[in-house]
Amino acid sequence: MRTVIRTDDHVQKSFDFVTKSSGGFEAEIGIILGTGLGGLVKDIDEKFRFDYKDIPYFPVSTVESHHGSLILGRISGRNAVIMQGRFHYYENYSHEEVTYPVRVMKRLGIKYLLVSNACGGLNPVYKKADLMIMRDHMNFHFDTPLKSFQRASSNRCIYDRGLISIAEKAALNNGIRLRKGVYLSLHGPALETRSEYRMVRKFRADVVGMSTIPEATLASNLGIKTLGLSIVTDMGFPDNLKPAVLSEILESASIAEPKLTLLTEKVIENLPV
Repeated sequence: MRTVIRTDDHVQKSFDFVTKSSGGFEAEIGIILGTGLGGLVKDIDEKFRFDYKDIPYFPVSTVESHHGSLILGRISGRNAVIMQGRFHYYENYSHEEVTYPVRVMKRLGIKYLLVSNACGGLNPVYKKADLMIMRDHMNFHFDTPLKSFQRASSNRCIYDRGLISIAEKAALNNGIRLRKGVYLSLHGPALETRSEYRMVRKFRADVVGMSTIPEATLASNLGIKTLGLSIVTDMGFPDNLKPAVLSEILESASIAEPKLTLLTEKVIENLPV
C-alpha cells in the first residue's frame, strides 16, 4: 500500500484554507457520515461547503455512494464540521491518510466526534435497519493511525461512556430502538464469505464493517470524545447467506437514516456546553 506522508505543516495548510475561506469558523462537533447516511445535511444550517479536492492536501473519496464535501454549519444550535463522505483503507489509503480530516477538525476546535457507518449484522437478535451504538471495536486492518505518535494513549475506552449514556437516553425519550455492541472492521472492499462471517461471530462481534476504527482511534488519542453509531444494512448469517446488493444496502440505510438523524440531533442538543 502506498502511503502519502502528510505532516503537521500539511494539516496547518488545510486548516488555513478552511478557516480563511470561512472567516474563522470554529466548530465544537465533528460528524463523519457513512454509506447512505448523508440525509443529515438537510437539517444543517449550512454556512460553508468545500469540495475535498479543493482543500490543500485533503484526500479524495473514490466510493460511488460517498460525496466529497466538507460542510461547516450549525445543527441543534451548535457549530459543527461535517464530512459528507469518508475515506477507506481499501481505497489504498493508509490509516494516516484516512484520519487526516480528523487532524484538521481538531484544529478547527472540535471537542466531540460523532462517526457513523453502515455494517452487516451478525448478532441473531439484530434486524435490518437497526441502529447500534459502538461500545467497543476490533481492528482487523492490522494497521493504526498512531504510528507517528511517540506515545499513544490507551485504546481501552475509545468510545466515550458519557456520550453513550446521552445517546441511550435520547433514544429512549424518542422511541428509537437502539442496540449496543461490538463492531469489527475488516479490510474490504469485498463483503465477507460464509467462513469469514463465522469467524467474526466467534470473536463475539455483533456487526462487521470496513471503516470507522481509524478515525475513532485517532480522535480518542487526540482527546476528542467520540461516539460511534452503526446502521445494520444487511445480515451476515452464514447458513442463510444471500448475495449483497448495493441498492438493497442503500435502501436499508435510507429506512434507518431518519432515526439516525433524529438521534444525532438529540445527542448534540444534550452535549455539555
